[in-house]
Amino acid sequence: MGQTLARSEQAAELAMLRRKFFEMGEVPDKGLPEPVIRSWRRCRRDGLDERASGRLDNVSRSEFSVARERSGLLLSHASGVMEHLFEQIRSSGSMVVLSDAEGLILHALGDPTFVDRAGRVALQPGADWSERQRGTNAVGSALVERRPVEIFGGEHYLERNNILTCSAAPIFDPRGEMLGVLDISGDHRSYQPHTLGLARVGVRLLERSLFESEHARHVLFAFHPRPEGVGGLQEGLLAVSADGEIVGVDRQARTLLGIADAHRGGFGGFANLFRNSFGAAMDRAARDPVGLLELELRAGGAVFARPRVSLAWYAAASPVRSAPRSSRRSAGEPARKAAKPGTITLDSLSTGDATLQFALDRAGKVVGKNIPLLVQGESGVGKELFAQACHNSGPRAAGPFVALNCAAIPENLIESELFGYTGGAFTGARREGAVGRIQQAHGGTLFLDEIGDMPLAMQARLLRVLQERRVLPIGASEAVPVDIALVCATHRVLSEEVKSGRFREDLYYRVNGLTVHLPPLRERTDIRCIVMKLIEEEATDRAPGSVQVGEDVMHFIESYPWPGNIRQLQNVLRVALALLDDDEDEIRPHHLPEEIFSSDVSVHDKRSAPAAPLPAPAEPAAAPRRGRKLKEFQADVIQRALDEVDGNVSAAARQLGISRNTLYRKLGYKF
Repeated sequence: MGQTLARSEQAAELAMLRRKFFEMGEVPDKGLPEPVIRSWRRCRRDGLDERASGRLDNVSRSEFSVARERSGLLLSHASGVMEHLFEQIRSSGSMVVLSDAEGLILHALGDPTFVDRAGRVALQPGADWSERQRGTNAVGSALVERRPVEIFGGEHYLERNNILTCSAAPIFDPRGEMLGVLDISGDHRSYQPHTLGLARVGVRLLERSLFESEHARHVLFAFHPRPEGVGGLQEGLLAVSADGEIVGVDRQARTLLGIADAHRGGFGGFANLFRNSFGAAMDRAARDPVGLLELELRAGGAVFARPRVSLAWYAAASPVRSAPRSSRRSAGEPARKAAKPGTITLDSLSTGDATLQFALDRAGKVVGKNIPLLVQGESGVGKELFAQACHNSGPRAAGPFVALNCAAIPENLIESELFGYTGGAFTGARREGAVGRIQQAHGGTLFLDEIGDMPLAMQARLLRVLQERRVLPIGASEAVPVDIALVCATHRVLSEEVKSGRFREDLYYRVNGLTVHLPPLRERTDIRCIVMKLIEEEATDRAPGSVQVGEDVMHFIESYPWPGNIRQLQNVLRVALALLDDDEDEIRPHHLPEEIFSSDVSVHDKRSAPAAPLPAPAEPAAAPRRGRKLKEFQADVIQRALDEVDGNVSAAARQLGISRNTLYRKLGYKF
């Protein structure tokens, strides 16, 4: 009764403040939060009519598709978080909303009764909820304010939106750029004071997922000033490269370290922030993986930290071995030095797949013999990890491993990146000059990823370096001798690129000393080993071996074509583990992200080895089974769920982790 009275008084006060502002032109000096007052002023300046009742059209279907594609990375990471939030607010007359950086709603989950009401004010995918279109609202105002915002009932600028109470928090990428907004909206009469906190927790989970994904090949340091803070949502994350450079600092880490959000430059080496050396910290962590490190800050004080090697790196570095690699060496083949524990080597990549083993064996025979290696395979199969393993398995393991993605650097910058330059060599050059990647790799290995995308002019210069073993930096008069092992990778067929004139024939024969083909995930026979190792390394808060995979899910994983290969599998398992409740220990179909069932891709169990220069070791052929469509697999999963609950659609939807309306659509009902 008291709560109802308080809300009634609040509504009456808001009505009075609205009359003062809209009818008398007075700007309230109290009674309204500052973000609301600022937003009302912006809306008035933009000429919005608070009584406007005309319905604004959603963007066209093609525009909506383009917007979703543009925000594909955000959507892929947000899906699991939104499902988790919706479970917290289910049956509360609310919905979870995701918008892009322009305020366009990309995705929404909500209680069916509230979704209908929200649809009357166009709170739905495809609608633009920027301030310039919808006035003061949590989504649009959070974008402008760049901080969490809550808009209660009459605080909305447009009268027709006064039925809503919305709590929203902006989402930033690892570089501090705005990606969008996560919002929880509901009926203004059912407002809950914890809703804004829930939205902020969702954003924290989402930003952490984005940060971990971007820095999947780096060491991540999770830290907090208090020991109990490590492992919780308040921990900060630092990404550190193999040579000790800090390459990423997430928003929470910036707050804990006092680094301004406006800081966009580099962070320097590990020693710039901490008195402890990076090497010493990693050595101590290797001796005691469970314990916390105490790191002294150069600015004073200390933090407690736990480093972890990223899932993408560690999964390929030390996967579960289902079949031991043959210990036989051919005559004259040098014995490999034992690598440090946790170091990725050719031996550690061996998991029993015959095609992969064929590539490992062939690469192992040329390591250290000054023979260029060309690694071919689809995106996401682990070409860089394979190159790193070759480096660590040979006599150059103590030297540098320098990687350059030829497709990721603009054409006008690749020359300076690869060859380096002297001070003042061109406008914008640093006074002290810069050492190129080729010189950095002296005494070690140079890995050129996506070499098929290298501009023709750079191909000619690279060919000269490989022939003369000398590099001439831009602006220099004398060439510098270099001693490098070369590993290149591409998803293109270079022989076809040569025929089309996009790749130099002479360079092709220079980099193609030995070609190895890495099989796509859909053709590997060790998927179960990979899955269990990924789960073991991701589920750090559970006892080893406590999480299992249902046989129907494992069969699906083995049958799915995985166009994104291991990288895609990692994301799917990460979402599944996030959706696993504390009292659950088996991954079932409803734990998988819904998007994986929405693609109309044929799934075939039959695997055939890719073409290779020499035949792979003979393996018993698997009996082929008829290919199935994903929709057929999805229909089976839905039918089993309905059978388990005697046809109760609501119960089946809860078991599958989707809304009842979504389940009805998948059953073929039209709305």
